[in-house]
Amino acid sequence: MEPDKGQERLPRLQLDELLDELQIRIDAVRGTRDRVHSLLQAVLSVGRELDLPQVLRRIVEAAVVLVDAEYGALGVIGGEDRLSQFLPVGVADADIEKIGPLPSGHGILGELIRHPEPLRLEEISEHPVSYGFPANHPPMHSFLGVPIRVRDEVFGNLYLTEKRGGKEFDGEDEAMLSTLAVAAGVAIDNARLYEEARSRQRWLEANAEITASLLSGAEESRVLELIVEHARRILGADLGVMALPVEGTGDVRMAIATGIDAGAHAGLVLPRRGSFVGAAMAAGEPIISAEVGQDPRITAGPPRFAGLGPAVAVPMSTSEGVRGALLLARAQGEPAFTEIETAPLRDFAGAAALAMELAERRRSAEQLARLEDRDRIARDLHDLAIQRLFATGMTLQSAVRFVDHPQASERLLRAVDDLDETIKIIRSTIFGLRAHDAGPGRKGLRVRVAGAVERAVPALGFTPALRMEGLIDTDVPVPVAENVVAVLGEALSNVARHAGARCAEVSLIVGDGAVTLTVADDGTGIPEGACRSGLVNLADRAEKFGGSLCLEVPERGGTRLVWRVPLAPD
Repeated sequence: MEPDKGQERLPRLQLDELLDELQIRIDAVRGTRDRVHSLLQAVLSVGRELDLPQVLRRIVEAAVVLVDAEYGALGVIGGEDRLSQFLPVGVADADIEKIGPLPSGHGILGELIRHPEPLRLEEISEHPVSYGFPANHPPMHSFLGVPIRVRDEVFGNLYLTEKRGGKEFDGEDEAMLSTLAVAAGVAIDNARLYEEARSRQRWLEANAEITASLLSGAEESRVLELIVEHARRILGADLGVMALPVEGTGDVRMAIATGIDAGAHAGLVLPRRGSFVGAAMAAGEPIISAEVGQDPRITAGPPRFAGLGPAVAVPMSTSEGVRGALLLARAQGEPAFTEIETAPLRDFAGAAALAMELAERRRSAEQLARLEDRDRIARDLHDLAIQRLFATGMTLQSAVRFVDHPQASERLLRAVDDLDETIKIIRSTIFGLRAHDAGPGRKGLRVRVAGAVERAVPALGFTPALRMEGLIDTDVPVPVAENVVAVLGEALSNVARHAGARCAEVSLIVGDGAVTLTVADDGTGIPEGACRSGLVNLADRAEKFGGSLCLEVPERGGTRLVWRVPLAPD
């Protein structure tokens, strides 16, 4: 009996179906193997970099490839549950410009911030919190988002849209992306630790350079510039300002400013209350603003923050109190300052303030040593030089009667007069050297002039050169001396406020029957149409004693003020 042909075909069909199913499973295993291999490659890719911006970029690029998405992005969560950074992949730069400002964390993106759990959508527009896309935005339908955690902190989110081929993201895509997010968290943490170590090293090097400069006697204004420049460079700020308190007032002066629109800040004097730096000094801790131009704490002074966005101000504090504040600002659109950044900045500002305090104490010790040396010189002059000159004068005077030649006798008498004049000069010098020991009401003109110059140093940002000659403490009448000190203070104040000078010279000369005060600087000179009320006041002070005020422009530039008053009325 012949076999039924239908029965022969049935086993063959079953075998074909089994082979087909086996092939499908083999393909599935192969596909799974390939995806696992792709996942491992993605993990290795994001783990290679240590530079944080590069790590973030690699994470997005790896995620897009891993789940076969058209578009991808990584959003970094900042303050107030908003995105501080948004890194898109798959959209051309020209298209990004057409779309406009990058997302800040609304709609679907904000949903992941509020609820940091994986989110998979077949159609974005159907989700309750979705409110559409801006103009020029590419169409997007399918969506997959997962949070990235760094230890216990949600660092940001991965957003993937438009599965290629019109497909939907599935559970396997979600698992793959979640696994990548874990690896991304580890890579971000490592990059952060590396960046913190590099940052700490940069701060230490900056502190060392500033301390060495201060203790080596470098010009104070240059050291202050170094402090601002180091802080601005390390934190990538576009503007750096150092504010110092104005002695005897509640104001602060912007002593140093570098970067964008530095001229709008340099030399500006503001009340502490109503200024950003003043708020930091009052708080005693760093303050941060996301938009410094709109910060409600800034109520005083002219508009000066155009084009700037994020800002931070830190007090420069020591155990003795607050010595000033540092202000750093970035351009609009740049990332906000974080607590991780401001922590070393605060330590840096405190170390800089401490170095300034140590340098000030060193200068005080040097000044004390100079004063002690002056006392020794004064004693030696009084006990040795004057006595010997006096004895020599007496000897010459007694020898005159033994000289018969008239011209020789006249020369001897002239020599005696010269010795008397020399003794007067030495006594005036001794008086000036010892005047620092006298009470406030008895200080000589030399000491008062030196004090006026020292008081002007914080406002100027440098120490002017000082030269004094003649019988300053004995020949200058008290009323004239009072005006000399007042004129000097006003002249140095003008240099600090208007000249923009880097150096200045002060000379006080008593001789030829007059006292002459000269203040010269290398600044910008007096502009046309400038208010001269202060100069009129100085001229009036000179004319009251029959003197004069003269303004000169040296060949090398700047301004020279010459105030001259006769010692005796004409």
